[in-house]
Amino acid sequence: MSNYSPLNLLVRKLNNHVALDDEDKAALIALPHVVRELSPASYIVREGEAPPGCAILLDGFAYRQKLAADGGRQILSVQIPGDPLDLEHLFLDCADHNVQALTQVRLAIIPRAALRSVSMQRPTIAHAFAVNNQVEASITREWLLNVGRRDARTRLAHLLCEVATRLQGQDLVNDYGYELPMTQEQLADATALTNVHVNRTLKSLENEGLIRRDRRAIRFPNWQALKAAAGFDPRYLHLGQQAAAAPG
Repeated sequence: MSNYSPLNLLVRKLNNHVALDDEDKAALIALPHVVRELSPASYIVREGEAPPGCAILLDGFAYRQKLAADGGRQILSVQIPGDPLDLEHLFLDCADHNVQALTQVRLAIIPRAALRSVSMQRPTIAHAFAVNNQVEASITREWLLNVGRRDARTRLAHLLCEVATRLQGQDLVNDYGYELPMTQEQLADATALTNVHVNRTLKSLENEGLIRRDRRAIRFPNWQALKAAAGFDPRYLHLGQQAAAAPG
């Protein structure tokens, strides 16, 4: 682990949930991969297509989404550096949702066959892959609750808390703040609100002193108050020991 590899981010992400030994880490670092850069809105995974490999997000943000028959979009999750973007389809031959770049992204793309092989040879890695997918499912359940049962103020506050906590878990945020690279339209698609409602709600959170905005930079003057407003409990993120390092 002394030599840098783009796959160090994957190792750190998986090790947050399942303790990997040195041989497990070395096996992950040794996986064949190519590094690619994609522009914002580029498709990383397309629904209905066979995924050729699994992309690990190295830099930038991405999001999962599905489209309704009328073209309406529902954003299902926000993905941050270190996230595997397609372990869900490791043993499936047809993608059931889309993954798109939210910003300029850099990816490490690993062939599915190599991931299948290492998971079969090393049970702890297979365990880590399974836990990663279960955590993704847990986040999806929380997002379903968010859009189904929370009001606009709580929905947006909860989304901001989640992204901050996950970034902190990967040591990617400082001073309880980060840059949220989402337009109001994208926030609306993530929270099942209108653009106007998102704009009004963000201003309300700012007026209450719960957030501070400078363009897309978000700061939290009172993290505990924001968590309370969101009803935010990070248990569903299953961060393990990393939870202690979360903002607030």
